[in-house]
Amino acid sequence: MAATEPEHPASGASPAVPALRASDADRERVAAVLREAGGDGRLTVDELDERLDAAYAAVTRADLATLTLDLVATGVAHPAGHGPRRVPVVRDGGGSRWMVAVMGAVDRGGVWRLARRATSISVMGGTDLDLTRVELGAQEVRLTVLCVMGGADVRVPDGMNVVVSSVGIMGANDVRIGEATPDPGGPTLHLRLVSVMGGTNVRRGPRRSRRERREQRELERRGREQERRERDEQDRDGPRHGRLGHG
Repeated sequence: MAATEPEHPASGASPAVPALRASDADRERVAAVLREAGGDGRLTVDELDERLDAAYAAVTRADLATLTLDLVATGVAHPAGHGPRRVPVVRDGGGSRWMVAVMGAVDRGGVWRLARRATSISVMGGTDLDLTRVELGAQEVRLTVLCVMGGADVRVPDGMNVVVSSVGIMGANDVRIGEATPDPGGPTLHLRLVSVMGGTNVRRGPRRSRRERREQRELERRGREQERRERDEQDRDGPRHGRLGHG
């Protein structure tokens, strides 16, 4: 019986394409879908916690996709190539124009309307603006957030275009919204931040629970530790490689 040679892949075969890595914005979009599913009862509390853990620990987009496969049929998960629903625009000239906190606090959330031109002022006070369910008074809305010895927190919706300009005088503004214009042609919020001995934080997506924030901080801490270990290993290997090269 003649011996057969082992089969080998063709020399010209293309290498496997690596899986696309997930970004923070990708994780936040999936987390928003999961929270919505948990809110209307399609996920139990335990299932929601388990999937959120997996979402924030996901490395690739494929890892994220598996978390919403059983939610697609109900229309909660957005199909590939589609983002979150667009923020509604109501052009009737209405909406909130002024939010003022002087040695006090302003808290806006839920379903509300933001006027075409709006201003938030915090003087030795605090303002919390949750825009995740907001209606816009125009396709292009301009919101100025002024903090003088005070602070503000702003939550913008997933998928909405947000263009930020920032000025800090003896203060600082912290903006973490991922991609600024994820919806070309969609409604746009022009956000101007001015802080004098104060500061404004801007984040995208619904506010996380304490547990989710704690878990995210833990993941970030582990990531920093991993980066530090890799740098330490590179520093140790560098001199040794140099000595071997001179030999």
